[in-house]
Amino acid sequence: MTAGTDRDKVLRMRRHTRVRRKVSGTPERPRLAVNRSLRHITAQVIDDSAGRTLVAASTADRELRDVLSGKSGGNVSAAEAVGRLVAARAKAAGVSRVVFDRGGFKYHGRVAALADAARSEGLEF
Repeated sequence: MTAGTDRDKVLRMRRHTRVRRKVSGTPERPRLAVNRSLRHITAQVIDDSAGRTLVAASTADRELRDVLSGKSGGNVSAAEAVGRLVAARAKAAGVSRVVFDRGGFKYHGRVAALADAARSEGLEF
């Protein structure tokens, strides 16, 4: 790793910590947490009061690997697929309203695409 990426990671973690002071998931409104890497994007619906993940979806899931069919999981179309899948799983688990946690990432590109796809599937935030 170069010094620039270490610094970027530290700054992202600071932003994430700052956001997490205010954003917390409850049983009525769990937290939709997003994490992205160069190859994958992951979304989890988390109840912070109980300390457990209710549902999760990722580009590494078997269901999405078939849909992506060998393409990269690190693009906007893959993020949209993850957003639709996590919203469908959340609705099946009885969750319709969430609090969005962008994880210190900019609300742009893949993160915004995931959020918009989850909204289009009926998840409210």
